[in-house]
Amino acid sequence: MAIFFSAAALSMGSYDATAVAADIGWSYYGADQGGSRYSPAGEITAKNVVDLRRAWIYRTGDEARRDPVLMKRIKFQTTPIQVDDKLVLCTPFSEIIALDPGSGRELWRHDPNVATDRRPANRYNCRGVASWRDPAIDSSPTVPATDGAACAERIFAGTVDGRLIALDAGTGAPCRGFGTEGEIRLDTGHLDWPGEFQISSAPVVAHGVVIVGSAINDNGRVAAPSGKVRAFDARAGSPLWTWDAIPRDPSDPATQTWGEGWRETGAANVWAPMSIDEQRGLVFLPTSSPSPDFYGGLRPGANRHADSVVALRIKDGSLAWAFQIVKHDVWDYDVPAQPTLARIDVDGARRDVVIQATKQGLVFVLDRDTGRPVFPIEERAVPQGGAPGEVLSATQTFPADLPALVPSQLRPIDAFGFTPFDRNACRERIAALRSDGLYTPPSTQGTVLFPFTGGGVNWGGVAVDPQGVVYVNTSRAAHVITLIARADFDRVRAANPGKEVSPQRGAPFGMKREMLVSPLGVPCNSPPWGVIAALDLRSRRILWETPLGTTEDLTPIGIALRTGTPNFGGPVATAGGVVFIGAAVDRYLRAFDARSGAELWRGRLPAAGVATPMTYVWKGRQYVVVAAGGHSEAGTKTSDAIVAFALARAVEPGRSLWDRTIDQPGGRFKAGLAGVAIAIAIMLGAWYAWRRRRP
Repeated sequence: MAIFFSAAALSMGSYDATAVAADIGWSYYGADQGGSRYSPAGEITAKNVVDLRRAWIYRTGDEARRDPVLMKRIKFQTTPIQVDDKLVLCTPFSEIIALDPGSGRELWRHDPNVATDRRPANRYNCRGVASWRDPAIDSSPTVPATDGAACAERIFAGTVDGRLIALDAGTGAPCRGFGTEGEIRLDTGHLDWPGEFQISSAPVVAHGVVIVGSAINDNGRVAAPSGKVRAFDARAGSPLWTWDAIPRDPSDPATQTWGEGWRETGAANVWAPMSIDEQRGLVFLPTSSPSPDFYGGLRPGANRHADSVVALRIKDGSLAWAFQIVKHDVWDYDVPAQPTLARIDVDGARRDVVIQATKQGLVFVLDRDTGRPVFPIEERAVPQGGAPGEVLSATQTFPADLPALVPSQLRPIDAFGFTPFDRNACRERIAALRSDGLYTPPSTQGTVLFPFTGGGVNWGGVAVDPQGVVYVNTSRAAHVITLIARADFDRVRAANPGKEVSPQRGAPFGMKREMLVSPLGVPCNSPPWGVIAALDLRSRRILWETPLGTTEDLTPIGIALRTGTPNFGGPVATAGGVVFIGAAVDRYLRAFDARSGAELWRGRLPAAGVATPMTYVWKGRQYVVVAAGGHSEAGTKTSDAIVAFALARAVEPGRSLWDRTIDQPGGRFKAGLAGVAIAIAIMLGAWYAWRRRRP
């Protein structure tokens, strides 16, 4: 769409630090093993956050050395982790890089030499890495640099071409004793093309076991690659176990929920981040939809363990429990976010829970030991009348007393447009489609999918503070899903160049997925189109919600309408009472007041920060770091920058009038007007001087 789907170094006022903060790290993708995205760092507060300035910027070099066409096929969504005296991150091309936390200076780099002609289905992407210290090896610097001692601290990362690699955290050298020369090439089975299978999210490691999921192309075929989760010995790389959400043993009772589809169906993979409870010896998986996404007639039944939160025993991969969120998914409503582990007050008692946010904008809270809902849930009837051969579930599961984070009904009367022409076009389009609310089945008529397959909540997940307040960003946009009879597929695909028209080979229908937008490219649903909110699990109510993102970087002259934008990446909460987030497709990292939701500060980025930030305290100074890579699918500028912000010190310069203008809402527009005014003033002055000098 024209506005959202196509289409200045920051210096701040001085801040006199009177106390040196204790060093606090960020050791895991989600801050801790449970993905809380909460930091006890508190140097930056709601009062002084306005004094944040850019501390350093690092560029991976991709923008300078990669083909510009190739850079349109990336997603720079990494969240660095802190490993001892280094920040470690991955690039879209699976390079692993270590930086100095205080300066952003590159310390080492490992390039696995991923081929750049793969055309990965989920674009070139790597969201993060994992670290593990081997307790069996003395990591003292006085130990001779044998291979074992050198790899006492390891970095594990997946690659876009399906490898799991292990590196020495100190030097970036491969751990030669792991797999074959430091890497394992996963057995993916037959692929239609090299990019059909990849690894995009960080592995997890505990008890000497490294566990990795996968991302698999949607809607290419029924018999998609297996989505099984794989576990390896963290020292030697030897395979330990695999677990597949789709039962493969005919004696497994779960096969009764798959008809005969379990024999052919693939996917139901774990592409989003996983979580670890090391004390309980459990790994928590968010599983996805089976293949293909939008037709399930060949896999009748609930399809148990797909679209679920699953707890496995780390030691052997056996099932501890599973909670299914979507039965018989035909909407691409994967469980998209890291299951977040927290301890909250429930009816006066502390409970260890798993918090799971979904694309539908629903939040489920589960007991960590049993998987049973902590708060009431209920089965509700959902729309029926699917495509021929489809066997829908009559009901779906909803939280009974936790509010939904997004609306899910879009009627003709709800149509939005900036002009009457736009609004009428949207109203007519919605009226011509099937739009019966959440879980309306795909159809040959065309079905409104609201929220769209990007969420609600997506892979950015949630942040949760010790008081049980969940901070979460959501998108509010709609897709149109149209099923295409097999006999008509080639004709429809040829008539829709540049659009997503996928075969779902092996099923009686292909599919077309497109945004529901007006002729001007504006979403047909009312703004805000992106929101950040606070959900209190104690009172079970939304405390506040605030639009996230503006149109400033999506319009030619920088008009900043506070419509919110669709967003990808998640929030970070801190003990200073500040919530940091990029995610929107404008070029800012933002800080919100955790208590009120007021936007307190925004820092200009080289491109949109469509990644989850992280924060740490290094040598007494708190930094907030975000990858600013843009979003090629949304038509925004791409970049290869990692940007760090920190409070300005007393010796540092104050910010200029220009910087203050740029950082305000509508700053580009105001600065542009100021520039035009200055240019006119200069021309008038020159004209006046010329007139006075004439005889």
